Amino acid sequence: MVVNFSIVPIGKESSLSTQVAEVLTIVSESGISYRLHAMGTILEGDWDEIMNLIKKCHNRILKDSDRVLTTITIDDRKGRTGRIADKVKSVERKLGRKLKT
Repeated sequence: MVVNFSIVPIGKESSLSTQVAEVLTIVSESGISYRLHAMGTILEGDWDEIMNLIKKCHNRILKDSDRVLTTITIDDRKGRTGRIADKVKSVERKLGRKLKT
């Protein structure tokens, strides 16, 4: 399962890099495969591990905020792993060139 998520504290300053760093510390310590991108983080793993991780990240940001918006997009494909990189490679093969990632 591949999941893209983002967590946004409502009512904080416009820069979110401090909160992103806090979340990425939790994510990297989890051992779950991930990639950070400009608008969120992509995870790959099983349902329970990922949902527990997102909940932990959400609660960490909620600790210092009155309101938090967490967005989750799930792509669940049976029997496939390594999809974070493979999805990009598939598009690159079709284009015949490397993309910025």
